[in-house]
Amino acid sequence: MSDKPLVQEWTVRSERGSLPLIRLGVWIALRLGRRAARLFLYPTCLYFLLSSRKAARSSRQYLERALDRRPSPADVFRHYLTFASCILDRVFLLNEQIDQFDLTVHGEGVMLDIMRRGGGCLLFGAHFGSFEVTRAIGRCHRDAPISLVMYEENARKIRTALAAINPRLEAEVIGLARLDSLLTVAERLNRGHFVGLLPDRNVSSEDLVRYPFLGTPARFPRGPFRMAMLLQKPVVMMIGIYRGGRRYEIFFESLFAPSETAAADADAAIARAMSRYVERLEHYCRAAPFNWFNFYDFWA
Repeated sequence: MSDKPLVQEWTVRSERGSLPLIRLGVWIALRLGRRAARLFLYPTCLYFLLSSRKAARSSRQYLERALDRRPSPADVFRHYLTFASCILDRVFLLNEQIDQFDLTVHGEGVMLDIMRRGGGCLLFGAHFGSFEVTRAIGRCHRDAPISLVMYEENARKIRTALAAINPRLEAEVIGLARLDSLLTVAERLNRGHFVGLLPDRNVSSEDLVRYPFLGTPARFPRGPFRMAMLLQKPVVMMIGIYRGGRRYEIFFESLFAPSETAAADADAAIARAMSRYVERLEHYCRAAPFNWFNFYDFWA
């Protein structure tokens, strides 16, 4: 397949929902409570499973790689249900109802050490499990404010959703592709913030590098790693795995220390960091395969 720049599929696929429906869903969840709201997930997932053939096909392609077997219709439904469960729980986590969940944290010492040194860290996650549960952990430490960097159109939608859940969190979202985006990220890092990015997607196929992933080379964006090198801030990988029920398991692990890299070795250091990121993402995809939520042909 040609490596010429392309617009990635997820950026042009039409949205299945709308902002009024987001507001309605938030209203229902907060008034009915989590247990009652979860009952709506089953018919909703069944509807999307039957009506979104392209996403279902992509789910099967991914699950076959992650499970090392042909997935059943029940596997695909479970994939949808895990995604929907994390979306629902996002409402309660962002509404600061963290006490509803049973959280197990691994590697918290990595974060505490950075906080002791004044903070300022890039958190690299993925469209995997729940970023919000890791952000909720950060909010439990009042000295660890967390922001999320995302593409501008997604940032607009997320800010609107946040306004319906917890308006105080709108300012935590930083939109990419703005002239002041990098300056905003740098300013927050210098104030000791933890700034999250999800480097398993990119707007276009420019500056993507292929790495072996679940048995087949896939493209990953170099930009977030170049940003880390430019800003000279440590990078920690963060993963929040949904384990079913009310249980989440959260992992933090050191990934990249740009300040320890000589300028002449920057490209090699970036390549090592990217390889490490992809290897760890593959590890988590195999350990918790239903938690990865890129419902498009990731290997195209």
